[in-house]
Amino acid sequence: MSENQNAAGKQPQQASNPNGKRKRMLLTLTTVIVVAGVAYGAYWAMYGRYFENTDDAYVAGNVVQVTPLVAGTVVSISADDTQLVTSGQPLIQLDRADSQVALEQAEAQLAQAVREVRTLYVNNGSLAANVSMREADLAKAREDLRRRQAISGTGAVSSEEISHAQTALKAAESSLLAAREQLASNQALTDHTTVEKHPNVQRAAANLRSAYLAYARSTLPAPVTGYVAKRSVQVGQRVAAGSPLMAVVPLDQVWVDANFKEVQITHMRVGQPVTLEADVYGSKVKYQGKVEGFSAGTGSAFSLLPAQNATGNWIKVVQRLPVRIALDPQQLKDHPLRVGLSMNVTVDVRKEEGAAMAAAPAPRPLQTDVYEKVGHDADALIERIISNNNGGRPASLPATPQADSASASAKPTAANANS
Repeated sequence: MSENQNAAGKQPQQASNPNGKRKRMLLTLTTVIVVAGVAYGAYWAMYGRYFENTDDAYVAGNVVQVTPLVAGTVVSISADDTQLVTSGQPLIQLDRADSQVALEQAEAQLAQAVREVRTLYVNNGSLAANVSMREADLAKAREDLRRRQAISGTGAVSSEEISHAQTALKAAESSLLAAREQLASNQALTDHTTVEKHPNVQRAAANLRSAYLAYARSTLPAPVTGYVAKRSVQVGQRVAAGSPLMAVVPLDQVWVDANFKEVQITHMRVGQPVTLEADVYGSKVKYQGKVEGFSAGTGSAFSLLPAQNATGNWIKVVQRLPVRIALDPQQLKDHPLRVGLSMNVTVDVRKEEGAAMAAAPAPRPLQTDVYEKVGHDADALIERIISNNNGGRPASLPATPQADSASASAKPTAANANS
């Protein structure tokens, strides 16, 4: 009996041991969960809530299109995809046969216009001398008539001679009037201007400038320094003005477009620091950037077919707003990025002193100066042609003194024309 009682007493004890062990394990697990929750809550309250992150971010950049300004046939291509080109480097050459003929014609027309205008200024002197001669003829005719009228009563001259003298006086007066009108007409073409500023010369110079631009624009330079991409042009192809032939991507000017949910941008401000990771390099390379600005609308608002929410069956979808992130140029140089690469972005939103939107224009506008030299070369060519056909006078200086008005006396006008 005693052995049976001892066996019965041990069975409850052995059954209670697994229950106690299970309780201890559950208690330990609960404690760990509570501690982890408290730790995460403390981390979130003190640090984690000040950071917003997204992996919906991609590298973006300027894709500068190379387009012709004039139509033509492609005769050579100097760069291909993936190649590095510098600003101003010739990329595509169009046939210049037609534009060269037009340029030579424009040069000849400008030279002819300069010489014709010079002739106008020279004519001022000859016409002024003609006025002086006609004035002398008028004075002689007037004196002849006066002498004949003085002795008409003595019978020394006949009435016919007096009539001829009167006719000669009228003819001299008419000749003087015609000479003065011719001088005034010629001076109207040269008054208050110089050879290089004359309208005829300016019109011919404008035609030459247009012809030279068409000639020079047959060479397509690289607008910026970067890598060639999207080349679609081929040798022998006839291209129209404005058609895209290739693109140049400056990889030293890329940025990141991070698409944050609308609930994440509440505390984001311009200038806040950003940490970025590129999938191409992994976590071993961390880029440092800053928030540069916010898009004026969500991605769906600027899509090709914007969503129309004014329908009966409507489901709210959280929208995403593109945020532009500026990168460190030195880091881009050390670890270059390509347009379209994926990025992981984390924004530190602890400091909210910045503006919610960009409040000032871009400090460095996008621009290129590769086309300015063409205009300067055209001006230099025009000045050289004017100088060569204007007696060697510099085009920037008055070629001849300004002619006097039609009411001026003949001798000063002739002196100005011959000076």
